[in-house]
Amino acid sequence: MSARIQKLEMRGIVKRFPGVLSNDHVNIEVSAGEVLALLGENGAGKTTLMNILYGLYQADAGEILINGEPVQIDSPRMAIDCGIGMVHQHFMLVPTLTVSENVALGLPSEKGALLDLEPVSRRIVEIGATYGVSVNPDAYVWQLSVGEQQRVEIIKALYRGADLLVMDEPTAVLTPQEAQDLIVLLRTMVAQGRSVIIISHKLHEVMAVSDRVVVLRDGKKAGEVATGDTNPEELARMMVGRDARPFSREARQFDGDCVLCVEELCVNNNMGTPALRGISLGVHPGEILGIAGVSGNGQKEFAEAISGLRTVESGKVLLSGQEITHCTPKQIIDKGLGFIPEDRLHVGTIPSFQIWENLLLKDHAEKPFARGVLLSEKTIRAHSEKLVADYGIKTPDLETQTGKLSGGNIQRLILAREITRQPKVLVAAYPTRGLDIGAAEYVHEMLVQASREGMGVILISEELDEVQKLSDRIAVFFDGRIMQVLPVAQADEKTLGLLMAGLTPDNQATAG
Repeated sequence: MSARIQKLEMRGIVKRFPGVLSNDHVNIEVSAGEVLALLGENGAGKTTLMNILYGLYQADAGEILINGEPVQIDSPRMAIDCGIGMVHQHFMLVPTLTVSENVALGLPSEKGALLDLEPVSRRIVEIGATYGVSVNPDAYVWQLSVGEQQRVEIIKALYRGADLLVMDEPTAVLTPQEAQDLIVLLRTMVAQGRSVIIISHKLHEVMAVSDRVVVLRDGKKAGEVATGDTNPEELARMMVGRDARPFSREARQFDGDCVLCVEELCVNNNMGTPALRGISLGVHPGEILGIAGVSGNGQKEFAEAISGLRTVESGKVLLSGQEITHCTPKQIIDKGLGFIPEDRLHVGTIPSFQIWENLLLKDHAEKPFARGVLLSEKTIRAHSEKLVADYGIKTPDLETQTGKLSGGNIQRLILAREITRQPKVLVAAYPTRGLDIGAAEYVHEMLVQASREGMGVILISEELDEVQKLSDRIAVFFDGRIMQVLPVAQADEKTLGLLMAGLTPDNQATAG
């Protein structure tokens, strides 16, 4: 069966928000059997444009055409009826429901008022077999990895008959292996006559999967080019309007006591099985300790355990010589730990809170921001305005809801809050995940500056070049254990790759 959408066009799209022109007369088109990449920095207007296509926003000017006919898409329901599906960067799933229940949510049941999940489960299995996105229909979403949750979102769209699939930063939360699997899936969809629009800022991803690239900058269309006729350097220049700044940093050696020490740490995951199996590790004042590993090998649980967000089964965590193993998150914060979490939107911030509220999230009850039970509004505003200016947070005003900011600006907000508190140790979990070139450069500079000011920095990342570029030493996690801790000079890509796969550098599998 041929796709209903043979060609989709967006013409002269304009979208304004208070103080921001998000889309400025943007034109794009995509045909069946094609992957179009929408490339640009955070805040360039990519997601806004696609939210208009999906009916979440209404354009102030412009039109949408399907197969040459104008259509009015005023809701996601209308977009789905037109054959448009969208997988958002922050997944729209209910964690406490099963995969089948999430897929069936909002759809009529064959049994009327009674929920009948059997045909839904069968169809999920069929879609999984066709496209190579198999997932257990009876599993609860909270039990799934991030990559599996993304598969559920794709299955949801295909189940509803999507001919055009929009994917917002599709590999931002995936391991390299999952990203490769996704590229294969998208190519399978395109081969069957569907079309795909990818919102991205990752140049290698765009080069690997797309047929054409449209670049947005500051809400305007900065360029359009066939992928085969361009290269990453040209795309980067179109994105940011300049060449990328080279970044270099000399690794250092540290002696003396560690500011944070972890001794024989054992922690369970959400399923109740061991996630950390006797981890011992330390970071010195002013040192950047990189933690490398494929997602799911204990890095998330490590960050949560030392920040008080996960129960420690056994072992110790010491901060400046004081044990914090079973302290509350607030007690650990007060003792000098800063935390940039993996989930910047829901763990790092409260999306419905305003900018100033999130900037003061950890200090709102402290002097000089509060006098007893009363907030000092003048002091708070001056402090917040300074942080917004110093850290380049793009926002119309301090009263804007944080969830309406781009990913890069939310990360700048978290960095501003955490670094200005001058913690003794800063834990940065995947700090540049989902960020564009310029935003990632900025995060790197801030982490290095924090280390120069004497903070111990623990950098958790799956991006090997990031870990190698920033770290003084690198610890490699595999199956809840530390394979090896290496000075960065000894941590070449081949060695790290072997260790991440559970192999020693002499290519022999390790025991246990």
